[in-house]
Amino acid sequence: MSMDSPDLKRFLPLTPAAFNVLLALADGEKHGYAIMQAIALRTAGQVRMGPGTLYGLIKRMLGDAWIEELEERPDPALDDERRRYYRLTALGQRVAVAEAERLAILVAAARQQGLLPTKGQAMLLGSP
Repeated sequence: MSMDSPDLKRFLPLTPAAFNVLLALADGEKHGYAIMQAIALRTAGQVRMGPGTLYGLIKRMLGDAWIEELEERPDPALDDERRRYYRLTALGQRVAVAEAERLAILVAAARQQGLLPTKGQAMLLGSP
């Protein structure tokens, strides 16, 4: 389903924080701290999400049925029983795809306008 779907348009555009959470969960279930670590790693430390922001987003995403809390738990001997694990729902996956498609269109437009190098061109950091 593309971002042109009427049921998905109402969710877009996502905030960068929300998209980062969906990206963090796109490769599998995680607990809150692991989501924060995945975001920091994926963004090379440029985005650091605090617990207030993360858990506020988790609450909203649970309410919107983009993610779900897992009932099954890892072995308590291997994990902290207070941790809650989350995964994307089918709707959450579709929302993430729609946002990625929306952003890809914007990136393509930026390339056409010369704001980003075209494929095959090297861009050095700090160069005009």
